[in-house]
Amino acid sequence: MIQSEIITRDFPSLSGKAYMNTAAEGIPPRVVVEAVEAYLEDKREGMRGRDAHFAREQEAKQSVSQLIGLTPQEIGFCSCSAEAYNLLSTALALRENEEVVINDLDFPSGATPWLVGQNHPRVRVWKSRNGVLHLDDLTPLLNVHTRLVQVSLVSFYNGWRLPWLPFIQRVREIVPDTIVSVDLTQALGRCVLDCSGADILISSTHKWLLGLHGGCVVGIPTRSAEKLTTTAGGWYHLQNAFDADRFERAVSKSGAASYAVGMPSFAPIYALHAAADYLLSVDIKNIAHHADPLVQAAHAGLTQRGIRPLAPFDPACSSGIVAFRHPESEKIQEALLTENIHIMHQAGRMRLALHGYNQKEDLDRLFHVLDRIL
Repeated sequence: MIQSEIITRDFPSLSGKAYMNTAAEGIPPRVVVEAVEAYLEDKREGMRGRDAHFAREQEAKQSVSQLIGLTPQEIGFCSCSAEAYNLLSTALALRENEEVVINDLDFPSGATPWLVGQNHPRVRVWKSRNGVLHLDDLTPLLNVHTRLVQVSLVSFYNGWRLPWLPFIQRVREIVPDTIVSVDLTQALGRCVLDCSGADILISSTHKWLLGLHGGCVVGIPTRSAEKLTTTAGGWYHLQNAFDADRFERAVSKSGAASYAVGMPSFAPIYALHAAADYLLSVDIKNIAHHADPLVQAAHAGLTQRGIRPLAPFDPACSSGIVAFRHPESEKIQEALLTENIHIMHQAGRMRLALHGYNQKEDLDRLFHVLDRIL
């Protein structure tokens, strides 16, 4: 990763391709493919293979904990971020007289659980201005009724990165006991993290983490474990799943462990373990040092061509994503695919996502096509 010869070795599917769509789907390195093959070999052992499955789960927690800045005991796995947020809603059990703050740059998974049900809490929307969430707009939304503030560290929509320290300080000054939940899906594996003070951290595994679908990381610091333990039914997350009183009461494990309510999805866990170790070996700091200048160059190149990105460029709020709109987006997308250049296109919005396996040549190819069309 980062160097062209390593990219050729570890990501053979990228040969001849300019792939800038990691915010939608990451490209697994060769070691992840090998990890899935190892899972299948263990699976072929039947019940004997379960020892390897559960051992790999613990190894994955160890590796992910290093990426996320928590201990292995503070890491849990479930199937996707949507499941994690719905399980969080059971832990909080919010009522109509309580309030949740979401924002209009967030992905639906983190926002919609608070909008469903007959007795859902009051939802306040922190609205962005010119692609940016301003803390002065958040302050009036916080009060004694605020039970949860839900954010994404990096917006899937436009790539704007929340300045974490000013944000968490503002929340704690006004509502010190509220729950702060942060979605890391568009940051974990790409950005150097510091989300200290968060109560729960959630991330899908099939994007910048370079894993598979069907996996999700849940991180809950010990200080928040008791109040964020889910109340969902199941068995794997229970302390007394096979005890004599199992049909009389259900006692959940505490914190992150309670989010694995059923049999773990082991194939994504094998993949996640391999991907996390791979990213740790490269070092996220090195990935950011390599890819951040590409993001800045993408901003500059679009601006020079009269295209305004959906979020302003600010090194402190930059991520791996640059998004823009263009009236000729359909034509642009068709031309890009013809040249084996891959970016996201959805309803006129186009989004570049630059990871450690991207190179300046990828942007050169993109801008060559844009210049030809525009």
